[in-house]
Amino acid sequence: MSTRLTTLLAERSAKRGDFVLASGRRSTLYVDCRLTTMSPEGQMLIGREALAALRDSGWPVDSVGGLTLGADPISYAIAHTSALDADAGTGGMVRSFTVRKEAKQHGTGKLIEGPFQPGDKVVVVEDVITTGGSALKAVEAIRAAGGEILGVLALVDRQEGGREALEAVGLKVITLVTAAELLPLIPQA
Repeated sequence: MSTRLTTLLAERSAKRGDFVLASGRRSTLYVDCRLTTMSPEGQMLIGREALAALRDSGWPVDSVGGLTLGADPISYAIAHTSALDADAGTGGMVRSFTVRKEAKQHGTGKLIEGPFQPGDKVVVVEDVITTGGSALKAVEAIRAAGGEILGVLALVDRQEGGREALEAVGLKVITLVTAAELLPLIPQA
């Protein structure tokens, strides 16, 4: 894991205070990864680090994606970096896709958007794991569409039981940064 990515997340995305999370839990740590994942430097670092982690895992990944909006820039960064690697002859391309929170009510009514294909070997992407609920929702949609789940890749693990919840249902989890790595780098509130 790159020290620069951890530092960037601590500087841009992590805050101390009193927050209510999407899970409904209260926390003294808030991580808004979008402030990092949507930045040029964040995209570059995340693409490199996440793709390297996937390659190191040995998983035969066809595509990556997760619940919109948090997973989107991470998935796109991985796909972009994989295309650069493929051009350099150092690996195959990985496609990215988005899982909607609800199926479209018009057009094709799809829940998954992008070049996902039934039969794909998929890694579900998460920006922040707290309870694991978003990843599980994405897993359900991907399986229903014919995808084979290899595991979950999280940019940040808050270390509040989400990883364990995912592992308890048989999902392997790769984490790029943990809350324990971020906390010492966040200024006191």
